[in-house]
Formats: sequence, structure tokens, C-alpha cells
Amino acid sequence: MDSAQLKQQVTMAATSLAGRIGQSFEVAVVLGSGLSSFVEQLHDTVMVPYNEIPGFPVSTVKGHQSRVVVGTIGDHRVLCFSGRFHYYEGYDAATVSIPVRVAHALGVRSVLLTNAAGGISNVLRLGDLMVIVDHLNLFAADSPLRGLSDELFGTKFVNMYTAYTATLATKLREVGERLGLPMATGVYAGLSGPQFETRAEIHMLRLLGADAVGMSTIPEVIVANQLGIRTGAVSVITDLATETTTELSHEQVLASATRADAHLARLLAGVIEEGI
Repeated sequence: MDSAQLKQQVTMAATSLAGRIGQSFEVAVVLGSGLSSFVEQLHDTVMVPYNEIPGFPVSTVKGHQSRVVVGTIGDHRVLCFSGRFHYYEGYDAATVSIPVRVAHALGVRSVLLTNAAGGISNVLRLGDLMVIVDHLNLFAADSPLRGLSDELFGTKFVNMYTAYTATLATKLREVGERLGLPMATGVYAGLSGPQFETRAEIHMLRLLGADAVGMSTIPEVIVANQLGIRTGAVSVITDLATETTTELSHEQVLASATRADAHLARLLAGVIEEGI
């Protein structure tokens, strides 16, 4: 996608949403595969399907609701993207990241990203909520910043040394522990998918220092950093990506995500209610 087209799509989507739901949101939440219960934590909600938003992509993956849901938690206005887009669906990295740019246009300055991921670290268990503190970007030769005009979007040479806001990571962990949720922290590796990893790839990721692996989130984190948005992220461990795993399916991932979904919803609501 070229710069002019991306700018047009973001402007159309943001303008349309502003007319229906307003602006000045404090925080945005992006919900990953099978993770939807968080919207039940919102009060005074308004829902807009993705296919009613001009210039906005639509998720094609089972387990994603494809709708914007806005509401409040305490005194905080929340913009929630219930369902995300993936590189493996055929979208380029710039398109995958459109929701983050639209959120920024609507006033958001903090974002909480979520995903379903495979646990590589031996200390992770099914259902754990892993706060992401860093990542390994192993997406196939694409960046959401590739080819964009600096005049329209700002510098492409974004500093990713502190990609995840340390204070947000700390708050996610502390609130989760206070609520008695199964918390962990770690490094997330992002691959383009959609196929799951081979045993050799899992071994490689373990050697590289990855604690969990998934197929999303990193393009959104890159754009959030370009825009100066404070960024927090949580992986729900929905399968164990070990070198002895012999059977895995998308349906299994969704089933595990559904079981952990309520824990994630409590965590996100708790963090937002305290203020980020």
C-alpha cells in the first residue's frame, strides 16, 4: 500500500467513526483470537461493525468478531477493536496496523494489545497471561513503515529499544497478581504464519530467547511506537509450542483462548480502571 492510499483509508475510517462514536478516547484495546469477553466489562457501549467503516479492513479469521466496541470503565473512555487483522490473511503490514492509526486519530495515547500464543518457555502453562516485555520480529521481510512518506507519517526510523512501555508492563503484572490471575512475563516472537511452527523452528526460537510465539501484534507495536503511543501487550498462552508437540489446530487454540478469556478481561479492566 502506498502512502497516499494508507492516509486516505485512515482518514476515512477515523472521520466515519468520529461521527458515530465521538473522539477523545483514553485507551484502545485490541483483542486477539478467541478473546472477546473484555467488551462485557464496558458500560454504555456502542458497537460499529468493521464492514460499516469506510477504508477499514475486515477480519476473515474464525474467532474474531470484526467490530469496534466503545464504552467506559470507571471514568475512562475505551475504544476496543474486537478482532484484528493478520499478515497471513493476505493484508500487508501497513493494512494490519490501520486500527492503531485510527485510534491515534481519535485521541488514543495508550494501547493494550492482546493475542493468543504458543508457550515456548518451560515455565509457561496453558491459560497463563504473559505480559510482553520485548519481541523478536521474524515477519517475512515486511514492515508497516516500509515505503511510507516521512512527510505524511513521520520518520520511518523508529527507535524500538523500549517498544513496550515499562510502566504499563509493570502495572499489568501487578494488577494481575493482585487479582490472583496466572501471570508471567516474557519475550514474544512474531512469525508470519499461518502454518504453525516446525520442531526445528521451535528449537530455534528457544535458542533465540523467545518465551512465546504468535502471528500478530508486532506490526501494531511498531506503528504505536512511531505515533508515540504508550504500549502494553499480553499473550494468552493457548498451546505449548514444545519440540515434542505432535498435534495442534486453530480450533484447539480458540478453545484454550475461550477458557482463559475471562481472566484476560478482568486483567484489562482492572488496569484501565486504575488509570494508565
